[in-house]
Amino acid sequence: MNIILFGPPGAGKGTQAKYLVKKLDNYQISTGDMLRDEITQNSQIGKFIVNDMNDGKFVSDDIVNQLIKNIIFDPKKKNKLVFDGYPRSLSQAKNLDILLKETNQKINFVFYLNVNKETIVKRIEKRKTIEDRSDDELKTILRRYDTYIETTKPVLEFYSKNSNFHEIDGSLEIEQITNKIDTFINV
Repeated sequence: MNIILFGPPGAGKGTQAKYLVKKLDNYQISTGDMLRDEITQNSQIGKFIVNDMNDGKFVSDDIVNQLIKNIIFDPKKKNKLVFDGYPRSLSQAKNLDILLKETNQKINFVFYLNVNKETIVKRIEKRKTIEDRSDDELKTILRRYDTYIETTKPVLEFYSKNSNFHEIDGSLEIEQITNKIDTFINV
């Protein structure tokens, strides 16, 4: 089962992705984690993207699509993917469709965790003290939120036409969101 989790930074995608990975024995595909790993490893990609990420900008589709392709073509991960924050642009969504078709896969569910800016700011400020993430500065948070809303609107429109698209109130408690997701996947 392949699942996409959407929502602005701090909406709880990572928390729900971890839950689904454990429940379904799937693999979490977090582009944010993948990009932070590239920075930590001081790779060529990491050197290239570090400034964009710290400025609250999205990394180019070409770089993200390159990282995603390797995962989708991994046979042990076939039909066992939980996309956490990918795709973020219409070109990424179209690229994902192409890659999935090439590997005889599909997206079973798309969950959009809809959360307002005020709730996001509170959550990320709390997360910053717990996880000490460099991309959790208030100015960065606000830029990331605004960029997210602007960039992903076409992606949401792209997926919302499908019967497997479900919008969930992301301001609910973690367990309530999890229960709503469970009612849809029914596993």
